[in-house]
Amino acid sequence: MTAGGQAKQRKSILYGVARFLAYIVFHTLYPLRVHQVERINRPAPFLLIGNHNSWLDPMAMCYRIHGQQVRFLGKKELVRNPLVRAVLTRIGMIAVDRHHSDMEAMRACMRVLREGRILLVFPEGTRHHAGLMDQLEGGTALMALRCNVPLVPVYLDKKFRLFHLVNMYVGEDIPMDDLIAQGVDKAACDRLLARITQAYARMAQEVSRGKEQKI
Repeated sequence: MTAGGQAKQRKSILYGVARFLAYIVFHTLYPLRVHQVERINRPAPFLLIGNHNSWLDPMAMCYRIHGQQVRFLGKKELVRNPLVRAVLTRIGMIAVDRHHSDMEAMRACMRVLREGRILLVFPEGTRHHAGLMDQLEGGTALMALRCNVPLVPVYLDKKFRLFHLVNMYVGEDIPMDDLIAQGVDKAACDRLLARITQAYARMAQEVSRGKEQKI
């Protein structure tokens, strides 16, 4: 199925178990409050992107999406152990080599989107602590433009700490129709990456202003 429609898909049992455990974790040990959750509970396909500070981030960004299994990118170092590989593969991880151009992972990601599914990607490529979305990898923009799917930003306002509340904000789709109309090339990818950086800067500023107003 192309990006124009939603593919029927079976969610793995392990994915369901992972969502259940995530519900417990984010209502007890690592409390999480999700804002504008309706923006991710929508028909697929779409490309979900987020800032990355903690190993809990993928769980946080996926578990509130109902009725659909989210695929996500993860570093290949995580799947060296056969048992871990089996678990992570069944809950939807696509292993990627972060140190080289991994065309196999890129094709797998684009196949997910073209089949009408949801894909989660961290544009910074790894956990990043200095700045916010200021060092982005071009693969995210290329996937979004080539597959022509909505690009949905998710922002976590802090790193997860035991018993400390974290807020997750789902932003509006990042516009890119004009870039697709002009042709998908490096310049278009660079402009889309700049829009991603700007979108996260706006979300961070809005969250900061909201906190200041409450003081």
